[in-house]
Amino acid sequence: METNDYLKDLKEIKEMMSKSSQTLSLSGLSGVLAGLYALAGAGYADHLLQFYEVEDYTESRGVIGFPLDALSLQLMGLATLIVLASIVTGIVLSAKKAKKMGETLWNASSRRLLINFSIPLVTGGLLVLILLFKGYYELIAPIMLLFYGMGCVNASKFTFRDVRYLGLTQIVLGLMAAYFKDSDLLFWALGFGVCHVLYGAMMYVKYDRN
Repeated sequence: METNDYLKDLKEIKEMMSKSSQTLSLSGLSGVLAGLYALAGAGYADHLLQFYEVEDYTESRGVIGFPLDALSLQLMGLATLIVLASIVTGIVLSAKKAKKMGETLWNASSRRLLINFSIPLVTGGLLVLILLFKGYYELIAPIMLLFYGMGCVNASKFTFRDVRYLGLTQIVLGLMAAYFKDSDLLFWALGFGVCHVLYGAMMYVKYDRN
């Protein structure tokens, strides 16, 4: 009997230590909304490509010329808008969830999560800018998916383990986007759009609904 009580105490201590080292206030609903933003953005990007009569942006260096032309600037602005909207939504909804749970959003665990997530994300962002200026458009979508996926895998140590599977899925889609370069926008929409909606909905049902 005493042995069972001892094991039970150890289990409770382990669970408490695990929770104290993880950020559990991430909102699944914010993932769903981020996915919807990405899908809307992918639809508008496709509209822009048709408007400028570019069938395949990854092979259009000879058509549209220098990278920072009207089309490139609009696509960069669209991507920036999607990222900012997703970040703001994530912060607002996660802060609301943290308050409901009686926690603070900004703590030692969230700082570790942010650092481990930001390192691959910032590196990938800088690489994307370099590729854009150099005109290597065909690598932009795969690089975004790959580095975002690595960021999720890295960050999963400090939050829900489900984020790890999201990251691995993004990495696989990034590799597929690199191979099937004519369908890079499709894979980008699948990764940042569909996957976020599905994983966000799953996390909402699993962690947020109660």
